[in-house]
Amino acid sequence: MKKELTNAFLMKLKPPAVGRDEISDTKRSGLRLRVYPARAVWMYEKRVKGGAKRKHTFGTYCTWSATGKREDGAIGLGEARALALEIEAEAARGFDRVLEAQQARRDQERAAATAQTLQDVLDVYDELHLSTLKRQGERKRQLEDALRKHLAQPIGDLNRASLQKPIDDKAKEGKMFMANRIRAALKHFTRWAWRREYLSEDVGDRLERATEEQIRDRVLSLDEIRAIWKLTYELGDLWGPPVRLLLLTVQRRTSINNLRKSELELAKSRFRKAISQEKNDRGHITHLSASAMAEIEKVLARQEQAKAEAKKSKKSGKTPAASDFLFTTTGRTPISGWSKMKTRLDKLLGDEFEPWRLHDFRTAFATHMAERGIPESVVDRVLNHAATASKASAVARVYNQAELLAERAVALDKWAELVTQESADVIELEGRQNV
Repeated sequence: MKKELTNAFLMKLKPPAVGRDEISDTKRSGLRLRVYPARAVWMYEKRVKGGAKRKHTFGTYCTWSATGKREDGAIGLGEARALALEIEAEAARGFDRVLEAQQARRDQERAAATAQTLQDVLDVYDELHLSTLKRQGERKRQLEDALRKHLAQPIGDLNRASLQKPIDDKAKEGKMFMANRIRAALKHFTRWAWRREYLSEDVGDRLERATEEQIRDRVLSLDEIRAIWKLTYELGDLWGPPVRLLLLTVQRRTSINNLRKSELELAKSRFRKAISQEKNDRGHITHLSASAMAEIEKVLARQEQAKAEAKKSKKSGKTPAASDFLFTTTGRTPISGWSKMKTRLDKLLGDEFEPWRLHDFRTAFATHMAERGIPESVVDRVLNHAATASKASAVARVYNQAELLAERAVALDKWAELVTQESADVIELEGRQNV
């Protein structure tokens, strides 16, 4: 309905029983009164010069109670036309009141966000992002350690210099790769915070690396592998078995370190890791060669012997804590101290032994097995990698999803034979350890 609105007309206005009525004012184009069963409100629509058409709600003209009693609202006809004229003049100049209000709200929200402390935002980051990672606690501690001096400050005060300093400090310690890991963690956090407007800019975008990392091409020779194997017997019963099992199964260190008895399927000579336990979110079955089985059985036998001795002594203080972890000293957590163990093993190997990592066991396995005709698809499945090619064909993807358990068992058995070509001195050394 279009009509030049008057106060006399509006005083006689009746609400609809259902729905709404709409009356357009012909005197002030774009001004409308929307009439609902319980109230009538002013609306004004106008296109901004060079911009969008905007709708504005001015407020209530009047209300009706359930009994039909009418009460005047805050905005009468004169006020509504005056407001419409004001917005019309603004729109003619290109001023967008709606856009300005939206920007003001965003500025207010951004100011509130940047006023939050760095610790507050880190906690949100931990809840929304880090909680999805397997190493949640480790990553949060890394960020808190790097930013410890700034945790109580508003996140808006964070700058590039305060982010670069912990990277440089770690580099000064000679820990270049760790410095690069800190840089990566900081860059991801600041990008996340910027996208959510906790930061007005991504202050971590141009952080400098501590060093340019090169792809490692270190492949342990069979002689080096066997040298490491022999010297693990000097690591004793705590570290010898897990390192030998790591070498025989070529799984990731966390898989062996966190190996649980409930994951063992000794009757089938294998262990099974759930999806949540693996780096690439894929469950995995690992074959246990005869040598690997022997290592596990010795560990289990020693644990049973310790329980029997504790029960026989009847001294509760000596009773070992029941645990599902295969390798543990506390009963509550898996073993820790791999770095110290590696340092000790390196000393046993001597200064002439080229620098290496525990992860190199996997590279060595892949290389030496390929040289002996083991298909790449089988090697990938042993190592729990994805398809070999970066963009495998449909057939290749299906083939690489196959279990290939028999082929994997053959590969790991062959690998164990290469690793454990024991000489008399190894057998003798193991005998001395058991005395």
